[in-house]
Amino acid sequence: MEEVTRIVKDIKSRNLKPIYFLMGEEPYYIDQLADYIADKVLTEEERGFNQMVLYGRDVSLDDVISQAKRFPMMAEHQVVIVKEAQDMAREINAQSDGKKNKLEAYAENPQNTTVLVFCYKYKKIDKRKKVYKALVKGGVVFESKKLYENQVSDWIRKVMSGKNYTIEPKAAHMLVEFLGTDLSKINNELQKLMLILPPGSDITPLAIEENIGISKDYNNFELRKAVGGRDIVKVHRIINYFSQNPKDNPMVVTIALLFQYFQKLLMYHGLPSKDKSSVAKALGVSPFFVGEYVEAGRNYPMKKVSFIINLLRDADMKGKGVGANQLPQGDILKELMVQIMG
Repeated sequence: MEEVTRIVKDIKSRNLKPIYFLMGEEPYYIDQLADYIADKVLTEEERGFNQMVLYGRDVSLDDVISQAKRFPMMAEHQVVIVKEAQDMAREINAQSDGKKNKLEAYAENPQNTTVLVFCYKYKKIDKRKKVYKALVKGGVVFESKKLYENQVSDWIRKVMSGKNYTIEPKAAHMLVEFLGTDLSKINNELQKLMLILPPGSDITPLAIEENIGISKDYNNFELRKAVGGRDIVKVHRIINYFSQNPKDNPMVVTIALLFQYFQKLLMYHGLPSKDKSSVAKALGVSPFFVGEYVEAGRNYPMKKVSFIINLLRDADMKGKGVGANQLPQGDILKELMVQIMG
């Protein structure tokens, strides 16, 4: 992310701001920036007297500002990091007639020898409020936005490239399917891989299977591909594996991913242009996967796709115990696959 790179570059060059308000739905970059500030602004010797970590649930805004107004001891700066600052949301967003918000007042006249960091996760301040405008003027406001599923694979590739690794598209997709869009979880697994595999390695689906425990052959990615290609034998092999390992392959996830797949296939049928770049952009997928949709489009005309989407809705209801007479999830999936490819 360009904004993260810019902030890190400024900190590295000692172009420090008195306030860093880090907010948003994706906690990964908030934690990364806070950790970078904690590690780089002060030397190890300076941190003992000049670095403090507070937690939003344990302090008031008055406590934070009082700490921020202190002068550093035998150092150019002090660092105050407020973790879980979203627990102070009411105070941070407070407005009263005729009186300035406490954070707004501090942001208008911050202590320049203090680096005050707020980790305001899963939320953001209303950009129309005066406190937001004061924070922008007095420091840095960074919004960490949640990545869409189709953006995460590209994020994985960029992260690994920066660490001198390459990763195959299928391997990246397996991680996204298994871990979702939580960048912190994905990063933890990537760190494990980098401990095991030497720099310069190409991370393959086999490496993911052997080191993270995600099956390269029996997963929702392979099921989707087999369904799209009408590979009946492979579909039933995967469904049987899912039936035997229901905890690792919950039906609700399988149904949701198939639903998304056929929704995109419905969009594919409606596209005026079927060239690779247009399809990839419209569906929000990597060009690497466009061939799948082209093949599935031949196998499932638009009318059939609409019918399948209704089948998936019904299967989802059955999986939640509505009208299924408590059928095992494996049986619901097997019945669904017969109906889809029938």
